[in-house]
Amino acid sequence: MKSNVTETSQQPLASMDEWEDFLKVRYPEPAPAPAGGTRRAPPVGVAADKKKEEFRQYEAEARPSVREFYRLNHTHQTYDFVQAKRKEYLGLNRMQMSVWEAMEYLNQLIDDSDPDTDLSQLQHLLQTAEAMRRDGQPRWMILTGLVHDLGKILCLWGEPQWAVVGDTFATGCAFSPKNVFPEFFAANPDANNPRFQTPNGVYEEGCGLDKVALSWGHDEYIYNVCKDYLPEEGLYMLRYHSFYPWHREGAYDQFATAKDRAMKEWVLKFNTYDLYTKSHEAPDVAKLRPYYEDLIREFFPAKVRW
Repeated sequence: MKSNVTETSQQPLASMDEWEDFLKVRYPEPAPAPAGGTRRAPPVGVAADKKKEEFRQYEAEARPSVREFYRLNHTHQTYDFVQAKRKEYLGLNRMQMSVWEAMEYLNQLIDDSDPDTDLSQLQHLLQTAEAMRRDGQPRWMILTGLVHDLGKILCLWGEPQWAVVGDTFATGCAFSPKNVFPEFFAANPDANNPRFQTPNGVYEEGCGLDKVALSWGHDEYIYNVCKDYLPEEGLYMLRYHSFYPWHREGAYDQFATAKDRAMKEWVLKFNTYDLYTKSHEAPDVAKLRPYYEDLIREFFPAKVRW
C-alpha cells in the first residue's frame, strides 16, 4: 500500500502488501478442520508444519524492502516512542467522521506499485467483511472485519510505515527472540537500558496485556477508536491481530491473564480472514453499501472521533 503523500527514506515498502505477503509465508494458513467444523489455528508456537529453522530461512531470503522495514521498525519502536504516540493520537481529536466516511478517507492510500490488483482500500475492507458474512459469522464480527484496517489512516497523517504496520511486540521489557528479525533490536536504544531488559521489565507478571505498551501502529489506534462500540471479542481482534509473537509464537505470555488467553481464540479466528481471504475480485461497493451502512448504524453513532 503506498500513500499518495510523499514517500520518505523511512517508507521502504513499495506496497504494504509486501508485509502481509511475508506474514503469509512466515505464518502459513492454518489447516482446515474436518467437514462441518471451523478452521483451527496451529498450537501456540507452531505455524502449520514449518520448522523454526525454516522461519529464519524465510527471513534471510525476504525482500530487501521487507528487511529494511523491519530494521526501521525494530530500531525506532522504543517504549518512549510508544508513549509519545499514544499521547499524540489517543485523544482522538483529529477528525469527526462516520465509519463509512473513514473508509472513503482511507481510499486516499493508493497502491500504484502493485500490478496484480487495482482494488481500492475500501474494497479490501469489504473483502474481509464479506468472507465473514459468507461464513455466517455474527454481525459484530463482520463489522470488526470491515473496520480493522482503518487505523492505517495514520499514514495520511504523516506517520512512516514502520509506525503504522508490522508485527507488534512488547516494549518496556526484554525483546523476545521469537519476534521476526530479532537481530534488528540491537540498534534499539532500549536494548541498552537495563530497566527494559529483564523478562518482565516495567511490568508485573500476569498484569494483563492491556497494561503492556505494545509497539505503536494501526491496531492500538483503531482499538481506541472502537472501544466504546464493539463487543470485547471484537476489540481483542482489533487490538491484537498483529501481535503475532504472542498469538502464534507464545511470546510475552507471562503478562497474559486467563481472560487474555481465552480471548486469543477469537484473535486466531479473525486472522484466518485477515490474511487468507483476500483476492483480486473486486466487491461491488454500491451494491454492498446499504447493508454495511445499516450494520454500522447498529453499533456506531453517526459521527465517530478519530
